[in-house]
Amino acid sequence: MTDANISLFAAAQRLQQQGEPYALVSVVRTQAPASVRAGDKAIVTSQGIFYGWIGGGCAQPAVLRTVRQALQDGRARLIRIAPAEADTARDPESLISDAIEFGMSCHSGGTIELFIDPILPPTRLVIIGDSPVAVALAGLAPRVGLPVTVIARGADVQRFPDASQVIDTDEATVAAQVAAGSLVVVATQGRRDLPGLRAALALKARRIWMVASTRKAQVLRESLIAAQYDPQVVNAIIAPAGQPIGARTPEEIALSVLASIVAVRRAARGAADAQPTAAVAAGEDSCCAPAPGGAEH
Repeated sequence: MTDANISLFAAAQRLQQQGEPYALVSVVRTQAPASVRAGDKAIVTSQGIFYGWIGGGCAQPAVLRTVRQALQDGRARLIRIAPAEADTARDPESLISDAIEFGMSCHSGGTIELFIDPILPPTRLVIIGDSPVAVALAGLAPRVGLPVTVIARGADVQRFPDASQVIDTDEATVAAQVAAGSLVVVATQGRRDLPGLRAALALKARRIWMVASTRKAQVLRESLIAAQYDPQVVNAIIAPAGQPIGARTPEEIALSVLASIVAVRRAARGAADAQPTAAVAAGEDSCCAPAPGGAEH
């Protein structure tokens, strides 16, 4: 590996550590005149080239536009940047047939073909609350590759040894500490339920689940809507949470919730995603086994 590639991958590692999405852009093939050669690479974020070289101002607008699209949908792309009058028929096998075509934005000439590979940070699971279900879920989720952030007032870090981040803070300030687009589970189970839901809504989550019975969840939704939260966003909260596996213990309930999370993460299209069901059907106003101390669920 060359020194340039070592530096390139070191730059990529820095972005990964920061949780910043980026694309590895590689020059696949060129036709002269071109300022790059096959094998040249760059790390590109949505803001522009972070490190490396894949062409000057003629190529960069098309690359940046495509990188932004790739970072949104996670799909790799092949692109070709060439003058509008380029004669590709002279060497048909030298060009990639399914590449996305872009016209050259300047008059330098030449053709560049690039492969854009988006590298997205791992999906993060945010657990709000320090209930027994929250503790169990924080222990299970990393086993399926989900880094965990726990948010709970007065949280004991020792209760969450597998969490990568434990935030003990006022709910109003959590949005600045957690990236948007996370998957969020509110597992407060009777302790600060409304503040927990408000924190979840502030996070601009991809999906929110709440460990609660149907009746209790409806009361909480009505309270949020009365407080001027967007009804569409509030009604999208999945409660009761979890797959219907007859769970009773906190660990079983956490497993049922995690199954629903994995389905969403893998873009599964099942009944549980279309119409969430209770983790347990243990009565009209109970979704799970009693927590220690008799806390309301």
